Amino acid sequence: MSSSSSHQIILTSSPDGPITAYDPSSGTTLAHFSGSRSPFRGLVLAGRSFIAVSHISSATGSSFIHLYNWWSSIALHKLAVPEPVAPLAATVDGMYLFAGGISGRIYSLSLPSGTILNTFLAHDKAISCLKISDDGSLLVSGHGDGTIVVVPIFKLVEASGNDNSSDHLALYKFVEHENSVTSITFCMGSRNSTIVSCSLDCTCKFWNILNGTVMRKLRFPCAILDLALDPTETSFYAAGSDGLVYHGIVNAATKQVRQRQKFVTWDQKHDSAIVSVKMVNEGQNLVSAAEDGCVWLWDVERGHVIMVIGKDMCGGVSDLVVASEVGGDANGHAAIQGRSGSDESGSTNYGLCIKELINKSVMETVQMEDVFKVVAKDRTRAIDMLESAIAMYERLLELILKQAKGGTSKSTNEKENGDM
Repeated sequence: MSSSSSHQIILTSSPDGPITAYDPSSGTTLAHFSGSRSPFRGLVLAGRSFIAVSHISSATGSSFIHLYNWWSSIALHKLAVPEPVAPLAATVDGMYLFAGGISGRIYSLSLPSGTILNTFLAHDKAISCLKISDDGSLLVSGHGDGTIVVVPIFKLVEASGNDNSSDHLALYKFVEHENSVTSITFCMGSRNSTIVSCSLDCTCKFWNILNGTVMRKLRFPCAILDLALDPTETSFYAAGSDGLVYHGIVNAATKQVRQRQKFVTWDQKHDSAIVSVKMVNEGQNLVSAAEDGCVWLWDVERGHVIMVIGKDMCGGVSDLVVASEVGGDANGHAAIQGRSGSDESGSTNYGLCIKELINKSVMETVQMEDVFKVVAKDRTRAIDMLESAIAMYERLLELILKQAKGGTSKSTNEKENGDM
C-alpha cells in the first residue's frame, strides 16, 4: 500500500460501544471516542474538525447528537433534538448538520452551537438515510417505504422555525424502491445528476436526479446496505446483507434499464451483514464493516482480504466512514488536513492522521529544542567573543593612556630643562 493510506483514518460507530479510529495502513487502533450508542447511518464527519454521531440511550430512550473534536475522547457538545434521530449528513465546511428523525422530519442544525434552524417534514415515517451531493447543493433522504426526496440545501439552512412540508421545500420526490432505502451515492463525474440508491428490496438503481428516470437496475440475491464507487466511477462495490461483497461495472451511460446481471462476488465472506463499504488508498483498497464488528481491508485488484482491522473491537458496527481531514480549532477552522472527498472530505493534502500528528509534534518539538540549543550556544559564543573584544579594547586603551601619559611627562621635563 502506498503512503497515502496513512493519511486517512477509519472510523466506526457502534450501538454497543465507542467510536473507534483505526490506521488503515497498519490496522492499529488510534483512538476511542466514548459515550455514544449510535444507530445505523448515525456517524458523519462535520467539516475538518468535528465528528457527529447520533446517540440513543438504551436505558432512558433519550436522544442527542454528540459532537466530538479530534483531540478529546469525550463529546465536546451534546446537541438536543426533539426526537430520536438516526441518519446524519453534514456540509463539507462543517457549518450545518442534518438529522433524520423517526417521525420523518429532517432537522437542520447550525454547528457547533446545535441551534435548530429549520424543520422539514420529508416523509411520513422514519428516515432511513441522508446524503449531501458532492457540490453541496442538494440533500437526498431515503425512507422506509422506498421513497426518495431531494431538497435544495439553501432552503434547509434558512432559519424559519416552521415545520415545513415536503410539498413546500422538496425539489423532487420519487418512489424508487419497494422497501427501505439503505444508502444513497452520488456520481461526481456526472455533475451530481446521477444517483445510486440501494435498498432492502435487493436492488440498486442508477437514476437521473433531474427527471427521475431510472437508467439501470441491478437485482441482487440479498438486500444491499451500502455501495462504494472507485475513483474513476467505472466499478462499484456493494455491501450484501449476506456478508458478501459484490463487484460490478457501473456502465450507467445507457438510458434504458438493464436487467442483466453484471457483478461477481468475492470469495471471502463476513459472518454477518456488511453495513458499510468505503474506498481507501486512492481506490487500491476497500474497507468493509460488518454488523458483528469485523472490519476488513481488501485488495481491490485481487479481491482478497489483506488485513483484519480492529481485532480488539467489542460489539457490532452501525456505520463506517473514512476521515481524510483532521484538525482545527473550537470554531471549526481547519488547522491540519489530509485527503478529501465529499462526505468524507475535501481535496488538498495538508497533513497526516492522528498518529502521525503526534509523531510530527514530538519531532517538531525535538527539532525546535535542537534549534534553541544551537541558538543558545551561538549566543554564548557571541557573548564570549564580545567579552574578549571588550577586554582587548580595555588593554589597548590602557596602553594608549599609558603612552599618552608617558609622552606628556617627557614633554614637561624637556620644557623645564630648556628654561634653566
